[in-house]
Amino acid sequence: EQVAGWKKITDFIRQAGSTSAIQLAHAGRKASVYRSWSGSGSVPISDGGWQSYSSTDEAFPGYEAPRKLQTDEIPKLVEDYRVAASLAMESGFDALEIHAAHGYLLHQFLSPLTNQRDDKYGGALENRARLLLEIVESVRKEIGDAPLMIRFSATDYVEGGWDLEQTNQVASWAHERGADLFDLSSGGLVMGVNIPIGPGYQVHFSEATKSATGADVSAVGQITDARQAEEIVASGKVDVVMMGRQLLRDPYFPLRAAHELGVEVPWPNQYTRGMWPNA
Repeated sequence: EQVAGWKKITDFIRQAGSTSAIQLAHAGRKASVYRSWSGSGSVPISDGGWQSYSSTDEAFPGYEAPRKLQTDEIPKLVEDYRVAASLAMESGFDALEIHAAHGYLLHQFLSPLTNQRDDKYGGALENRARLLLEIVESVRKEIGDAPLMIRFSATDYVEGGWDLEQTNQVASWAHERGADLFDLSSGGLVMGVNIPIGPGYQVHFSEATKSATGADVSAVGQITDARQAEEIVASGKVDVVMMGRQLLRDPYFPLRAAHELGVEVPWPNQYTRGMWPNA
């Protein structure tokens, strides 16, 4: 018998018909920078970099200043996301996630810290959310019934910035327009903030968004243990646990976790050679 949490995860995947997903992201003012292992800061145009653009012309600390997008340029971004979604579907992906977190372009439009625009994409919350919602509508029409997820940073950890209340309101609007699941992380827009890091430290954001929207949610953030993940999902307060760094540390974590939780899952045929005695 499957453990409760893992059964909910597999049921979600089976219901969605999903075997692979891709994240659509635009870095905005965080674009054209060196990989962390090959340098720091912005890559000069002379070395293959490019002029970044954003909701603002204020630079992220340590990076070159972006160009502030003109109002009439923004519809092209919506079209770019639609085309990217179409290409993803044609390439065989089954689900999409729109990245609107961690100080990337859509987060830059959402947060009042980086969006002081005076056009229809700035000011009131519904205006700051307009670009994301237009993208959700466009992508949903393009991909049909395929699962559509959105990653939010639930808070900027700065007074007067993006916060959980705004996240929940925009998530509700996005859910009405066809978003299926919300993936809640936090931070990334500004430097020097105090983030209360610890095991499962972002789970309460997912719980709050699920309660506010009625949509499926995933939890992330220092979830590194099979029992921990199982307890989070089995609680019913979130629907899915997603992992990133733990899978970089241990690519076989899902198979090991299933074994620890007493769940029988098929192993890739090639791996059975490792089970042969005296091989």
